[in-house]
Amino acid sequence: MDWSDLIDTAFDVAGNSSSDHRAAALRTIEANVAPDEKPIASTAGRHPDHFRKGVLVLTTHRLLFLKDGKPPVPVPLPAVTDATVTRTRINGEVLLVVALTGSHRFEDVVKAEVFAEQLRAAARLAREGSRKEAITAAPATPAPTGADLLDQLERLAALHTAGALTAEEFTRAKQRLIG
Repeated sequence: MDWSDLIDTAFDVAGNSSSDHRAAALRTIEANVAPDEKPIASTAGRHPDHFRKGVLVLTTHRLLFLKDGKPPVPVPLPAVTDATVTRTRINGEVLLVVALTGSHRFEDVVKAEVFAEQLRAAARLAREGSRKEAITAAPATPAPTGADLLDQLERLAALHTAGALTAEEFTRAKQRLIG
């Protein structure tokens, strides 16, 4: 599956046949994609602040919400701690994504349970990858200084808080950073 297939599928699900919106979403994705980022899944849903549906795109790195060519709302996968689905009469299937960056609510999500399971699995893999990166950091690398050290320590603390690192792994990785 490539990016255009993913966008087309999501727009078909959303019932939006506008080729302009599809092209704008594809341009937005291609402009914001990391070199090693791959598409996983997509569906349609509505952000509570918007009337019309947009596209939820799950990649190997993050969850994105795209609507009408506007800048995407990104949620980094290693930060995702939970994804739950509820059903309401007014808002249909509601996907609530809880992340270290905050919580995100998407309403009237098509096939929300399937998408939530894919999101949980991708987040689990992303956290495991982040944990392996933190644990296998090369000891020969010089210790970072100043703001870099603080950023890396905050990232480790976030991974530990999210449960991606055990207390022992966190301590070892922190010791490697500090030297």
